[in-house]
Amino acid sequence: MNAARLFISALTISVVSVAFAGPQGHGHNAETGAAGQASDVSRTITVEMHDNYYEPESVEVKPGETVRFVVVNKGGLVHEFNINTPSMHEAHQQEMEMMVAHGVIQGDKINHDRMNMDMGNGHTMKHDDANSVLLEPGETKELVWTFAKPADLEFACNVPGHYQAGMYGNVEFE
Repeated sequence: MNAARLFISALTISVVSVAFAGPQGHGHNAETGAAGQASDVSRTITVEMHDNYYEPESVEVKPGETVRFVVVNKGGLVHEFNINTPSMHEAHQQEMEMMVAHGVIQGDKINHDRMNMDMGNGHTMKHDDANSVLLEPGETKELVWTFAKPADLEFACNVPGHYQAGMYGNVEFE
């Protein structure tokens, strides 16, 4: 391997390690809320993911409310449901591009073995944050979330190109 290739490989691992290290990526912060307890759930909202849109397109919540989201992928592609701020979604889209580039997301499939790939410093491409689920076509997953104070929040799919095609919705505070 020549020096330039070695440098690019090391740089890629460094960038990915930083990107997957925590809140600056697809994680969350006090502004968005926190993982909720099932015993605190006040209601359940079913969200269907279709290819490049959600149904419903927005949800209303109260500060401090704990909601169970039942997320169903009715599309033909892998999709994500991620609750976050617009700036966090923008940062997370870069991480999702890396997941595609490394073969983790393969159109309509998720390569779970590649999710475990060591990206350096013990970081992997696992998609296991409490504010997000990643689903193959036909899958259903649940996410329980307690919303914090009113903030600029949305739910979105950050698979490359999906957000830009309109696959996001607003979280409105009552």
